[in-house]
Amino acid sequence: MRTQFYIISTISLLISLASGLFLSPYWYVLFGIVLSFTILGYYDILQTRHTIMRNYPILGRLRFVLEDLRPKMYQYFIESDIDGRPFNRVDRSTVYQRAKGVRDTIPFGTQLDVYAEGYEWICHSIAPKAFETLDHDPRVIIGNKDCTQPYSASILNISAMSFGALSSAAVEALNGGAKIGNFAQNTGEGGLSDYHLKHGGDLIWQIGTAYFGCRTEEGKFNPELFSEKSQHPHIKMIELKISQGAKPGHGGILPAEKNSEEIARIRHIEPHTKVSSPPYHSAFDTPIEMVKFIKELRDLSGGKPVGFKLCIGYKSEFISICKAMVDLDIYPDYIAVDGGEGGTGAAPPEFSNYVGAPLIDGLDFVHNILTGMGIRQHIKIIASGKITSAFHIARAIALGADACYQARAMMLALGCIQALLCNTNKCPTGITTQDPKLTVGLVPRDKKIRVASYHEKTLKNFVELLGATGLDEVRNLTRSHIYRRISFNDMITYEELFPSIKPGSMVNGEIPEKYNMDFAFADKTRWGIHPEAAV
Repeated sequence: MRTQFYIISTISLLISLASGLFLSPYWYVLFGIVLSFTILGYYDILQTRHTIMRNYPILGRLRFVLEDLRPKMYQYFIESDIDGRPFNRVDRSTVYQRAKGVRDTIPFGTQLDVYAEGYEWICHSIAPKAFETLDHDPRVIIGNKDCTQPYSASILNISAMSFGALSSAAVEALNGGAKIGNFAQNTGEGGLSDYHLKHGGDLIWQIGTAYFGCRTEEGKFNPELFSEKSQHPHIKMIELKISQGAKPGHGGILPAEKNSEEIARIRHIEPHTKVSSPPYHSAFDTPIEMVKFIKELRDLSGGKPVGFKLCIGYKSEFISICKAMVDLDIYPDYIAVDGGEGGTGAAPPEFSNYVGAPLIDGLDFVHNILTGMGIRQHIKIIASGKITSAFHIARAIALGADACYQARAMMLALGCIQALLCNTNKCPTGITTQDPKLTVGLVPRDKKIRVASYHEKTLKNFVELLGATGLDEVRNLTRSHIYRRISFNDMITYEELFPSIKPGSMVNGEIPEKYNMDFAFADKTRWGIHPEAAV
């Protein structure tokens, strides 16, 4: 191909140059174009980084163009309405329609294969409850015996997304929507920004491993700074982030080019420097120390609800935390269970694809252990992980959740088109970028209305689902209300798939066989799996 390029480019240059000299000066335009492509071709041949470009000058560049266009062409022209990933077009369209306040019904029946393995549905009653008679704004009180400022939370709230990962306009729009809809916004681990506070929406302040916003110059936890900031009236709860679904066990990195003066001020770090969040906490080293740290956070905040967020990894480590809770008689006010399928954060594919338990499995496990150890009444559970619809909320609550978080669904409500450019600073909708040329397109006063509208209509559909089951209380949803098809002619309830645990049974030694090894390995004085503990 290189030989052909030499011949064609040389002949084209000579012909266009001769035409300009002997026919008309206008031919010099063509000569200039040919010369530009010739120079580009010789550059491709001389560079050593890309083999395809070196062997196929100019034409080899089409590969990169097609690679860039492939996701867009696939999404708009090839994939069906139910095949898209991570979210299919039906789910995305539902979010868009509810956010915009337009018709969200579908015609002509479901497109889902209801006989496919894994299809799920919720039971309805012959005697459903009328929507008008039900509570249209179901809420849950978060705060146990040691909490002096319990919070009445919506059962649907905005999951953790930091300023820095999101643009200022996106953070502001989410907070404005939370204020209108009377639900909470999780700040993410990037600190408490002015945009989180601008509209007065309720906040859940998340504290991560880098302690952004409440750290010393060395990156350690600063109790005085935390106490001062946590007293803000808009902060309703505190969340200690142990791990997240997108990349459990992996610390985040803030590149120097994204570490602006503003972000540095908010996070209490040096501007224009690369900052790495460690994968572990320096404020505690054992399950016992972690539980004591939760008490410290509650005391420093003036008695506000304090919880922690994690994606389930070693089951024995969670059991170790629970054992420490029981021994110290100290309990978090809530636990946020994140699924391995969740996450807005950029992560290595190995972490996104292969690390961390999915939400349903993690949620089942956490609820079972808390119930079996007789401490469930102290702790609320918030579920997070690819929740977009009222059915997803109902399924999570049936499994044991008291409330839910949404991250990507709220981004879709802001106008996200699933361009999959979140990690490039080139988000075309201005949501996950700090580029002012892109963020200018996102207008908070418009998008906050859409966020509130999506929240309102999703809750309305959840309440209608609840009524259809014949129930009038959210807490009465059980695993028996959800069915899953396991083969063409077999279906079972979630109660059969994930059997419930009798309250307090594990205290009496009635530990299900599947948890025996996890209990044997659990050690409240250290992390990890220690086989010698089971001997």
